[in-house]
Amino acid sequence: MSNTPDRKLSPAEIEAFGAELDALRARTVADLGEVDAKYIKNIVRTVRYTEVAGRGLLYAGFFPPAWIAGSALLGFSKIVENMELGHNVMHAQYDWMNDPELNGQTYEWDTSCTSDNWRKTHNYEHHTYTNVMGKDHDIGYGVLRLYPEQKWEPRFLANPLMALILMAGFQHLLALQSLELERVVGAKSKDARKQELARVKKDIKPIWKKMRKQLFKDYVFFPATAGPFFLPVLTGNIAANLMRNFWSSAVIYCGHFTEDAEVFPLESLENETRGQWYLRQMRGSSNFTGNKLMHIMSGNLSHQIEHHLFPDIPGRRYAEMSVEVRKICAKYGQHYNSAPMAKQFLGVWKRIFREALPSRPAKTQAAAATIGAVREEMPELMAA
Repeated sequence: MSNTPDRKLSPAEIEAFGAELDALRARTVADLGEVDAKYIKNIVRTVRYTEVAGRGLLYAGFFPPAWIAGSALLGFSKIVENMELGHNVMHAQYDWMNDPELNGQTYEWDTSCTSDNWRKTHNYEHHTYTNVMGKDHDIGYGVLRLYPEQKWEPRFLANPLMALILMAGFQHLLALQSLELERVVGAKSKDARKQELARVKKDIKPIWKKMRKQLFKDYVFFPATAGPFFLPVLTGNIAANLMRNFWSSAVIYCGHFTEDAEVFPLESLENETRGQWYLRQMRGSSNFTGNKLMHIMSGNLSHQIEHHLFPDIPGRRYAEMSVEVRKICAKYGQHYNSAPMAKQFLGVWKRIFREALPSRPAKTQAAAATIGAVREEMPELMAA
């Protein structure tokens, strides 16, 4: 539960709350145009130019300043490609442009996780069932205990270590998320385990193909083309990928696992209305403040609340939308979870250490405002 209680809303207030957010969304969609198109094309160019510059400098990586600059530029390129370009394009934020390069259903990003698996586990499952216990696999990613409502197991004593491992290998471990390996571990019989292993063997093929491609590109192809400077290029690629992994995971942690982020019981999905869905998205999300560069490098997920409310709206619009969202929340007595990134990240690590310790699972509090049933086909909010 949030440390800052929200005012309980009547059904009429919930409907009005949802209507105001719908109206905000409609106004923003109607205003999309040339400025947004120019922005994302500039992002595409930025990703390309910084990658070329970074890789070029790494060829001179025997000179320490060139190695540092090359690794930093390549890391920056990978971060922006994943966060502001890949993640947002795959949410169909720019499908209205009818640009094949920016099509949400065909874009393939520079990371081990296949775009098809990401659209399923993230765009559909996570954004539909945000923070619902048993439905949203992003809660702990199957390896962490982050909420007292999760049942404690001895393995969670390694929470802090596992959180660091998850951050370091984020692109590869995230790629394995769709396999739901906990189903193999939790199989109740030998036959059930055999069936789960067969499923994993089948599903891992496209994942392993993408992983091999990424590993070959960064750790074999580019270092090999450097000839005698193989090692500086190899270590530069490793450093760039670690930068991207730690930064991306920190952004995601700060958007979902802060002190005031809530989780919800499965029954909260019964008869859920649009307004109730908006409330659940807001209460399960967290924002963090920063400068313009930080917003770009976070894919504008520094405005995670707005992203969860409007996943198919271009991320660059979230900052201006957040002003009105904050006013709407204040009007209806709802906590708007926002703080500097350092404070939010510290709150996440407090959770990680606290929930590592044995405790009885707390009961999820199904507030009246969030009880409802999710529809098989969500409204146009969802970018499938």
